[in-house]
Amino acid sequence: MPGLHGVDLHLGYHGVPVVHGAGVALVPGRITALVGPNGSGKSTLLRALARLHAPSTGEIHLGDGTDALTLTRRDFARRVTLLAQNRPVPTGLSVRDVVGFGRHPYRGRWRGADPGGPAAVDRAMAVTRVQDLADRPVDELSGGQLQRVWLAGCLAQDTGVLLLDEPTNHLDLRYQVEILDLLRDLADDDGVAVGVVLHDLDQAAAVADEIALLAEGRVRAAGAPEDVLTTELLSDAYGIRVEIDHDPVTGALRTRPIGRHTERKALR
Repeated sequence: MPGLHGVDLHLGYHGVPVVHGAGVALVPGRITALVGPNGSGKSTLLRALARLHAPSTGEIHLGDGTDALTLTRRDFARRVTLLAQNRPVPTGLSVRDVVGFGRHPYRGRWRGADPGGPAAVDRAMAVTRVQDLADRPVDELSGGQLQRVWLAGCLAQDTGVLLLDEPTNHLDLRYQVEILDLLRDLADDDGVAVGVVLHDLDQAAAVADEIALLAEGRVRAAGAPEDVLTTELLSDAYGIRVEIDHDPVTGALRTRPIGRHTERKALR
């Protein structure tokens, strides 16, 4: 299962540069988290990898060397899928219908036969725990339920590369953990190359094999969490002092931004 690589990508909006020479490699069986402050270019870079934002210059190719920018939409959609931040809520459709949208790349013209479709949809609903909602109208769901339905649609697409833009938004603590665990399972058990934008640095430290830290449209550092989530790098990127320690229960890296009031309390 080939991964996905962006090389020296320059991206902008209406002629205004936003991302400058960024590169990222998504490797099968590994999770890469894109982190950084607001406006750093994380989502723009992810959208470029999903071919939703055309680069001014640069290359995007699959791990087998295929130029991703030359594939047809259908062929690309069989290899790469994206869970975007915001999607319109359809009306008059059931959860099963919406999850079934993920099978579009496998259907022939005029919604032709898709022999593997029903099983893929059932599996996707099961792993995201929305199978009990299968017949519910999607416009009656909570934000968290709807987020899991959209993720199920991505999984039904059955691609080797999964891109996600802040997938834990609108989810309570339980489902945040379950979504991150699911991403870990997809990488470990199915060999999926996962690229995910996360604002929560502790979540990134807990789930990712690799982290790319962006600031002002550039990749400031990339590598293992312990090499990227450092006081020096994070404090520089976010413009606030960030201390690093380890969770006493899990041993995972933990970030502590130090604001004015926190600092005053520490000095007392």
